[in-house]
Amino acid sequence: MKKTIRIGTRDSELALWQASIVKSKLENLGYTTKLVSVKSEGDLVLDKPLYEMGITGIFTKTLDVAMLNGTVDVAVHSMKDVPTQLPKGIIQTAVLERASSEDILVTKGEIDFESPCTIATGSLRRKAQWLHRYSNHNLVDLRGNVNTRLQKLKDNNWEGAIFAKAGLQRINLLPENYINLDWMLPAPAQGAMVVVALDNDVYCKEATSKLNNSAAEICTHIEREFLKTLEGGCTAPIGAFAEIIDDEILFKGCLFSLDGQTKLEVEKRVLTSTYKGFGKDCATFILNNGGAELMLSIKNQLK
Repeated sequence: MKKTIRIGTRDSELALWQASIVKSKLENLGYTTKLVSVKSEGDLVLDKPLYEMGITGIFTKTLDVAMLNGTVDVAVHSMKDVPTQLPKGIIQTAVLERASSEDILVTKGEIDFESPCTIATGSLRRKAQWLHRYSNHNLVDLRGNVNTRLQKLKDNNWEGAIFAKAGLQRINLLPENYINLDWMLPAPAQGAMVVVALDNDVYCKEATSKLNNSAAEICTHIEREFLKTLEGGCTAPIGAFAEIIDDEILFKGCLFSLDGQTKLEVEKRVLTSTYKGFGKDCATFILNNGGAELMLSIKNQLK
């Protein structure tokens, strides 16, 4: 049976770009597709920090419902927005080749980091890592889509704002003035796009699985397993990055206190052929070395 694959997406410029890439790749394989855009709660409510909104699935919930009620067949997400536990009946079918995982600081010119600065970010992970490095800086909340956040940086008296490099590159908004934050560990699966489909939809599962990049799938699996084991969701300052080097995987992970003063980290290698359970092992190392107590403290502070 041949059918038109309805691709669900948020309606931000970046989300539409990502969904259009999947649409193009599927059509190049001979499939018929169309885009269906919806607004998520995360796009509609811009006056609260994400961690105050019951973050898990805030950008994906609307598309999950659209899939389960038959409005769309598949959905495309920035993988870092996707909860580690997918809703019943929905499965991951493809992780596309990963773009840059780096965070960057978009600036208005030269910055003296030794002086007090005001830096904008809506991410607990970025805030904690920044404060760990620059404890005398002021961090302010920044919400909205990429375009909105860039405009807010222009409109406010801030020295800079932190963005995912991949998001700005994808829609040609990477400005001249930015600094690569190569010392900052990214969010698990940052820079990766994921496709999900209904578990009982054989046609769409088969079609979208052809887009899967095995290296990206393995690395993001490890990072998300690390996140899931720490039970962070998006409500704790957790960073993770895995990369395949020859026949090995190098993993770096971290957990910070909300104020950035406490830092727990892990760095381990494993053979690519034995990667299953590696993310869990790395998280267990963190939990056994102060992480369990730190996670409890973070959850109590965010209540």
